Amino acid sequence: MRIRIEGRDLPGARPGPVADELRLRNVQVGVQRKAEVVSLVPASAPSAVWEVFVDGREVDGLLDVGGPFVHGRPGARFLYLSWGNVDNSGFSMFRRAKLLFGDIPTALLRSLFDDSSALLVGELGLTDSLGEPRCARVRPPDIVWTVR
Repeated sequence: MRIRIEGRDLPGARPGPVADELRLRNVQVGVQRKAEVVSLVPASAPSAVWEVFVDGREVDGLLDVGGPFVHGRPGARFLYLSWGNVDNSGFSMFRRAKLLFGDIPTALLRSLFDDSSALLVGELGLTDSLGEPRCARVRPPDIVWTVR
């Protein structure tokens, strides 16, 4: 199954001292693949897009997903968007946003299982109410899931 995460309103693209600090520290955000964070995007970018593939299966009438981008136990699977500072020693994570599959309407997930050409899209803002990088569990309506 293909999943695209479309992030907008990145915190480093805003004016102000928080954004200045994020740019100074070279803060970037990426999607976590196992223990590695990949496809990094600077916090100052106007938008960010990640596309990942996950495996889908049905177990005892329940939908389940897996693969290197999927974290968590059955019934509580999720994707991570991880924030970190990037310097000569690499990526140093300091915050993560959790996108739970359980927050996706079942009908949307089912349509992905039934149509291999379908694309699940999650759209979200990447700045929290304090102007910082969004972290913790991101739930609807802060993320909108659609199938294209």
